[in-house]
Amino acid sequence: MVEIKNAGYAVGKKWLLENISYQFFPRKCYMICGPNGAGKSTLMKLLSLLSIPDVGEVFYNNTKINYTNKEGYSKYRAVLSQQVDISFPMEVEEVVMMGRYPHFKIKPSKEDIEICDEVIELQNLQSFRKRNFLTLSGGERQRVQFARVLSQIWKAPEQGSRILLLDEPISSLDIKYQFDFLKHVQQFLNERTIIIAVLHDLNLALNYADEILLLNKGKLFSSGKPGDVLSPENINAVFQLEFKLHQFNDMQFLWSVV
Repeated sequence: MVEIKNAGYAVGKKWLLENISYQFFPRKCYMICGPNGAGKSTLMKLLSLLSIPDVGEVFYNNTKINYTNKEGYSKYRAVLSQQVDISFPMEVEEVVMMGRYPHFKIKPSKEDIEICDEVIELQNLQSFRKRNFLTLSGGERQRVQFARVLSQIWKAPEQGSRILLLDEPISSLDIKYQFDFLKHVQQFLNERTIIIAVLHDLNLALNYADEILLLNKGKLFSSGKPGDVLSPENINAVFQLEFKLHQFNDMQFLWSVV
């Protein structure tokens, strides 16, 4: 389990997050939504240990975070941002192997190599595993980066869950890659896995999240099942736009009426 408890984060005298508490359980995909400036990325930084809350606490697997042990957490917690810059030539398989860096000191073990091979095959990257990463398209690069974080936490810890944190991972992808990416995320989910993502697209969140956290002005405005949280009333209150909810086959969609 991941838990954030009574957390707040400020820059100067301005509180970007206030009194945030939530528990994240295995086998669920949580999505953090809200307008610009709501505190989504700030919350993700607290959950990923990139920032330390000014008040409150963060827990991984029922243990309070020790911020001097980030290397230890990286063996079962991985973070994928919208864009990860690599400025020098690397083969695709070398980028995927970067995910195993927390698990070895000098050279990868046989297990590290086998995990990377398995992930490359799972992500259908075999045909360009020797390609220069910098020559890939944006969608291909994101697939490789996703393979990297999967290899990082491929094996769950002996106790507790592996944790995958995604900070706006599909914002730069076209619609085909967006759906493909989220389907791969769902395939990775199991009883030993917690997935938390920041997502701007409310329709994708509505159909791919198990639970949604809707932030507004640094506070948790609503949380729970997607259909309850992303109600027309809540969206009107947070985004100041009037929406209606439509059902098409097994999917739900929000459409603006203005």
